[in-house]
Amino acid sequence: MEWTCRLIDLAAHADETVEVQALAFGLTDDEIAVRRRIVQRHAQFPQVRALAAFSPDGRMIGFGYGYPNLKDQWWSMVIEPYLARVGHEDWLDDAFVVTELHVLPRWQGRGVGRTLLSLLCQGQERTRILLSAVEGDTPARRLYTGVGFVDLAVPVQFPGNATPYAVMGAELPLMVD
Repeated sequence: MEWTCRLIDLAAHADETVEVQALAFGLTDDEIAVRRRIVQRHAQFPQVRALAAFSPDGRMIGFGYGYPNLKDQWWSMVIEPYLARVGHEDWLDDAFVVTELHVLPRWQGRGVGRTLLSLLCQGQERTRILLSAVEGDTPARRLYTGVGFVDLAVPVQFPGNATPYAVMGAELPLMVD
């Protein structure tokens, strides 16, 4: 295999994860600063689980992290009304949230994201997985639907972001090879 995957200490690798995220999403310097603070805060959450994929030379090429859903956190509070409108608010109970999952563009399509997602969700005590993804036909959305995620609420608008998102959910275990 041309890359490896392992658990990481999210706080210790915050800068690397934000660098991958910036390259995958094309973030501005201001957005990078905000994302760095978010990752550092999430690293302190109880039961946070983080993994990263590394190239043979040790460079981080992708990462993913999440934690059990916290109903009093920003993301959960923003999506709750969207889920409630379509009768899916119960998905916020007993769910693990995949908070971030990003792979450098040149490493996409090689199974990195699928492996990270699979390992991130493996062994979860929760029965469901939640995440949000940019709405539309994207590689990420194809990955998620390919392992069993379905749209729960579309479109979802996050404050300060004009991009429409979909909140997606899957029952565990995921449908991975």
